[in-house]
Order: sequence, then structure tokens, then C-alpha cells
Amino acid sequence: MTSLEKAKAIVKVLDEKKGRDIQLLEIRGLSTLGDYFILASGGSNTQVKALSDDVDEELHKQFDIHPERVEGLQAAEWVLMDYDDVMVHIFQEEPRAFYNLERLWNDAPRVDISDLLIED
Repeated sequence: MTSLEKAKAIVKVLDEKKGRDIQLLEIRGLSTLGDYFILASGGSNTQVKALSDDVDEELHKQFDIHPERVEGLQAAEWVLMDYDDVMVHIFQEEPRAFYNLERLWNDAPRVDISDLLIED
């Protein structure tokens, strides 16, 4: 499986589980952190934790993988899941606006994920 296939699978899980404002940024060539960043928002710490649990469960089912590291589950305001070449950031609204990773990674191309998202 490629890093893009993994990233798209994560985007689909986040969307199906009602994650909001999902963004897929290609950071390959801009950072040694990996190939892709995924950003998504949840409405509460309960939803942020549920989204991260669902991503972990579905990627284990589909690809038999777990994240190498997970940070932030305790407070669940910002959870970081490290899938080696794909980094998943699941935020509550306020921390996402405060840290504004989209601005920080403004040079990173946005991957079109419109075909992966369920229309409201």
C-alpha cells in the first residue's frame, strides 16, 4: 500500500465518522516527517477520541497496521497519530484555530479529496 492509499483510507474513515473540515496536505519534499498530513476536526473531546479510535480500528482491519505513536488521547483536544509516512491530526475547533497548521504548512499542496467525501 502506498502512503497516498493509506492517507485516502484515513480521510474516508474520518468523513464517514463525521469528522469536519478534513484536509489532506502533501508534505513530501517539504519535511522528513512523512509524505502526508491529514487534518480534521471533532466537536468535543469525546468525538476527537472516537475519531482516532475509528481510524486505528479501520486501518488495522484494512491494512493490519496500527500507528507507531499516538499523542494527546488523554485530553483529546489535539490527537496526533503517526503512521510513519502519514501523520493524522484530529483537533477540537479551538486548538485547531490556535495552532493553524494549514497556515504553518501553507507551502504544502492540498490533495483534492472531494471524491472521497460523502455529500451532506
